[in-house]
Amino acid sequence: MTWQNYTTLVSDEQHTVTGNLKIRCNVASPQLGNQRDLLVYLPPSYAQSKRRYPVIYMHDGQNLFDQRSSYAGEWQVDETMQALSQEGLEAIIVGVPNSGVERLNEYSPFRDPKVGGGKGDRYLRFLTETVKPLIDRSFRTYPNRAPTGIIGSSMGGLISLYGFFRFTDYFGFVGAMSPALWFAGGAMFNYIHKVGHIPGRVYLDVGTHEIIGAQSERLMMQAFARRYSSNVHRMYSLLVTKGFRPGQDIRYVEEPGGEHNEAAWARRLPNALQFLLGKEQN
Repeated sequence: MTWQNYTTLVSDEQHTVTGNLKIRCNVASPQLGNQRDLLVYLPPSYAQSKRRYPVIYMHDGQNLFDQRSSYAGEWQVDETMQALSQEGLEAIIVGVPNSGVERLNEYSPFRDPKVGGGKGDRYLRFLTETVKPLIDRSFRTYPNRAPTGIIGSSMGGLISLYGFFRFTDYFGFVGAMSPALWFAGGAMFNYIHKVGHIPGRVYLDVGTHEIIGAQSERLMMQAFARRYSSNVHRMYSLLVTKGFRPGQDIRYVEEPGGEHNEAAWARRLPNALQFLLGKEQN
């Protein structure tokens, strides 16, 4: 199977893709025993240059580029990257779709006694042992650690943060948007407490209205939202004690009124990428 132009493959259907997006179908994961398509966004200058580019691996690939394929709204990663290229910030973005019913299992580095999970290490091995070598062979990447990042939201934010600290030879920066730090009783905090300082950049964010439910549940969900944002700020404080310098190695953003959805993450994405793709990363 070869890389194809995404817009050619879906030319008979409505799509919202901007720029040069490639797709490779049915990439097998020996680590997980399943398969999925991979999406790769190439920067505007890619076809006219011979340079290499930073690479960012992003989860929930269905929601990144195309409203047609999204199940919960589009992040508009392609439009954001096209705009950032005008500022001289370019990167190859690898969208890794989730595997549906296995999403929580694959995005959870720990096992939660109530909801399960625990395949996070196998999923990250899929990224580092199968996907990354494929991307490095297929495109002009910087294959080393410093210009390679990982970004996700919610459970994808949790596995991104874990991946940065667990697979330290592969990822030099991380974006954890609205990370699900509640999972497995907050096991991520205990894990971070035990690890040493890892060089690189960390972007953390959260909205003040994460997971606001129906009116009948408003008070309960407001309390949950406060705990959600408090947990992310707690992680930020913990990482500062680990040696990450605010504004230099780590950025924390709290969006007033921000909810737990793709629209909120799309709004905050430009800020995250501007920080993570700063000149010192290239």
